[in-house]
Amino acid sequence: MGFLLTEWRPGRRGAWHMGIRHGMLCLGCCWALMSLLLVLGAMNPIWIVALTGVVTIEKLAPPNDRVIRDGIGWVLLAGALIVGGPAFVA
Repeated sequence: MGFLLTEWRPGRRGAWHMGIRHGMLCLGCCWALMSLLLVLGAMNPIWIVALTGVVTIEKLAPPNDRVIRDGIGWVLLAGALIVGGPAFVA
């Protein structure tokens, strides 16, 4: 809703401009999630549900709750080190 209130443009040209802008914002904020879904397999429902849970926790957490956000980050980093192993260390 905030995007519509701040970026509204009338007419077809305005709609085109808003669509491009919104697409770029989505790509900018969600590129890592999109890459993760591509690597894990976009059609794997278990991974999609797990990632949806993580995103929901992040979105519903109070704005200043760094424990949840940092905790998720550390868990993801540990997972990357476990899966990547020596490739990340070298």
